[in-house]
Amino acid sequence: MSSLKIGIVGLPNVGKSTLFNTLLKKSPFAKASEGQASNAKVANYPFTTIDPNIGVVEVPDFRLEKLAKVVHTQKIVPATVEFVDIAGLVKGAAKGEGLGNKFLSHIREVDAIAHVVRAFEDQEVIRQGTDTRLGQDLVGQAKSDIETVNIELMLADLETINKLITGREKEAKTSKEAKSELEVLEKIKEGLENEILAKDVMVDKKFTVFAKKLPLITNKPAIYVFNVSEGDLKNHTKFDSLFKKFTPSVFLCAKVESEIYILPIEEQKEYLKELGVDRVGLEKLIQASYELLGLITFLTAGEQEVRAWNVRRGALAPEAAGVIHTDFQKGFIKAATIDWEKLVEVGSWKAAAEKGLVRMEGKDYLVRDGDVVEFKFNV
Repeated sequence: MSSLKIGIVGLPNVGKSTLFNTLLKKSPFAKASEGQASNAKVANYPFTTIDPNIGVVEVPDFRLEKLAKVVHTQKIVPATVEFVDIAGLVKGAAKGEGLGNKFLSHIREVDAIAHVVRAFEDQEVIRQGTDTRLGQDLVGQAKSDIETVNIELMLADLETINKLITGREKEAKTSKEAKSELEVLEKIKEGLENEILAKDVMVDKKFTVFAKKLPLITNKPAIYVFNVSEGDLKNHTKFDSLFKKFTPSVFLCAKVESEIYILPIEEQKEYLKELGVDRVGLEKLIQASYELLGLITFLTAGEQEVRAWNVRRGALAPEAAGVIHTDFQKGFIKAATIDWEKLVEVGSWKAAAEKGLVRMEGKDYLVRDGDVVEFKFNV
């Protein structure tokens, strides 16, 4: 599949653009997409980001460098994730408030949503959305902010579902299938009206695929990114109730993340040790995004290049071949396959073949994470 597209969303001033800029610093090869600014604007006022900033970030994968040594190539091509920094949402966006219409059109184009939630206090950074006069603590404010964004997305989906229902009502008079689908649409509408995300509405198993394919924002996979203060990085137990309620989730400190990548690698490790964390938050975010979308990585390794490819978990060999080129899938014959560790261990494709470690797999083979594959095809 092509590069994943993850939309970074949330209320204004929660750290979205700081996080985006840090993502671009993550890799020396990270770059902005053509026609886009390489850095998102960061400032203490709403709507700093109006048009979405798009950045392509390499997925860290230590296996690639090891494989490159085995096949004697200098060219390494990691898998990539495309992050889209979308304008901050405000209450009333579904009715066009703030940059509502632009926000909603941009968010429809992504594969998954990274919902950044403010879980830090800073008197110098304006908090949007939550009315702090209610006396809510930080956890309560974060929960309220999440609900504000989700409600706006559900309101937008209600507008969409009403149009779908209107379109299906006529067909339902003459088609049993259309009548059943209309019932599913009405059930999802009822769920949205009761503040249940579309993906969480229970429908008959026979119509699960139909429901998932509906063009609804709250159908999209989402991960909650809690932006905490530096002091809460090591001990964030006070947010445990949030992490349990809003899943999947990761926590990080966008300010710390933005500072750490200007340091040499060894100093980064020392800094992380001082903070009491094992990995940078952005690595956790990318890994969680892969898990969220049910993806794995298979590899190709030859003298020309070593490359990582994204494919859905459970994909058969021909589908994986199609990720590289549609001709590979159409003319698929078989796949020479070996686990990456075994290839590195023996030192070459030739040695692996001589030891009987290279397997010839057919059309029914389920590709596994870490498989190194050479596809045989005929067109």
